[in-house]
Amino acid sequence: MANKKSTVSKGLFLIISLCLLVMSFIIAIGVGSVSIKVSEIIQVFKNIIPFEDVRAQILWNVRLPRAIMAIIIGANLAVAGALLQSVMQNPLADPGIIGVSSGASLAAVTILILFPGYANFVPLAAFFGGLAATGMVYILAWKGGIKPVRLVLSGVAINALLGGLNSLISVLNSDKIQSVVLWINGSLAGRHWNDLLLLLKYSVVGLVLSLFCIRSANIMLLGDEKATNLGLNVHKARLLLSVLGAYLAGISTALVGVIGFVGLVIPHISRLIVGSDYRVLLPFSMINGGMFLLVADTFARTVANPVELPVGTLMAVIGAPFFLYLLRKEHV
Repeated sequence: MANKKSTVSKGLFLIISLCLLVMSFIIAIGVGSVSIKVSEIIQVFKNIIPFEDVRAQILWNVRLPRAIMAIIIGANLAVAGALLQSVMQNPLADPGIIGVSSGASLAAVTILILFPGYANFVPLAAFFGGLAATGMVYILAWKGGIKPVRLVLSGVAINALLGGLNSLISVLNSDKIQSVVLWINGSLAGRHWNDLLLLLKYSVVGLVLSLFCIRSANIMLLGDEKATNLGLNVHKARLLLSVLGAYLAGISTALVGVIGFVGLVIPHISRLIVGSDYRVLLPFSMINGGMFLLVADTFARTVANPVELPVGTLMAVIGAPFFLYLLRKEHV
């Protein structure tokens, strides 16, 4: 009876989260320098308000693609964080720890500052930069297998190295740094339907694959010895889960820049609410990651209107104190 009650409660939490996500989406596409009422949004969708109307133009060409991108990227980063926390058996792990953010950032900054004529290749370069950094972390961590501690230490070393190179390029080209400020700080500004379709194409693959990793993620939480006794190839599972986490974080970082702490904050909060079972934790993190980044982006673009704050900066302001709170409360 207790298990059935617990299952019903977790299902209720999922439904509530979905409802909150829908509400957040409606609010996000309605607020801004030009406010659009819910009734007007419905009229735009029904074509009662013509496409030529300024409200329809703002809704279709600016706010809708941006809001949907925020949801997808938030989901990607939250799922990536949840998978990596299982891999490292550490609730404070996130995509940045395996070098995705620093690798993507270095690749993007190199092109934007040193080769601005190839700016169209920034998303592609950032994606492969993140994957290359992840590969370096795993090569350094490998010693007859991969242990979580070695993975974390290798990640710290690679992040420090790539971060130093990033700073060096920025300092030596300080006159050109303005062109990369938004990307480094993470921003969804100026993203349109083409960006959304590109993101959606890759994200669907990654998010669907993550659902097939639920069993492995649950077993990994038991520790290497118990996981091996249950028939799981620990090294192979750790590599596959990490690659998938890097993939989800990489495609997101490649398109909108560095947005930190979503992969840390959301899985951890989700775990406190629904527990550690990835059958519930993963979809719950997916939904709440999307909602969290959508709300944060909406706040970032409206709180200092007409100035727009980079959402990555806002996430750092929120995420860093939360990280310190977790350490102080000894939840890890």
